[in-house]
Amino acid sequence: MKVKELMTRKVTTVTPDDMVDKVFLLFHFECIHHLPVVTEKGTLVGVISDRDIKKVLGPRREKHHLKDGAVVTVSARKVRTMMRRQLITIGPEESAADAAAIMVKNKIGALPVIRNKKLVGIITATDILKSFVKLCDRIDKFCQSQKY
Repeated sequence: MKVKELMTRKVTTVTPDDMVDKVFLLFHFECIHHLPVVTEKGTLVGVISDRDIKKVLGPRREKHHLKDGAVVTVSARKVRTMMRRQLITIGPEESAADAAAIMVKNKIGALPVIRNKKLVGIITATDILKSFVKLCDRIDKFCQSQKY
């Protein structure tokens, strides 16, 4: 099975100049855990994860007073100050097993998928686990159908 068969093609991304509060909202409302960071030309320059955001929940915050009296505290940091720049990527034609091995070896939960230096998708540990579950189900059904 190849990476291109499992990866998410419609990838939500951010830029290095986006604020961390935007990232937090994307993680919270879109239920994602990893965001590739791309330039305006679409070049991948980093990755930011929900774990990176948890590190920000400390000092350097700004308070915003809303019209209804509520106070919202957000980080005043930009994505560029938190993103991981040492990128580990994979190509769409590589095997899903190789993607899984890379994630395990590097203790990461996602790999940006790159073709010709452009982001074409993202594959996560969850994507690989879902395919594993489907494969196990198919094997179980096949084995049950072979019994007399």
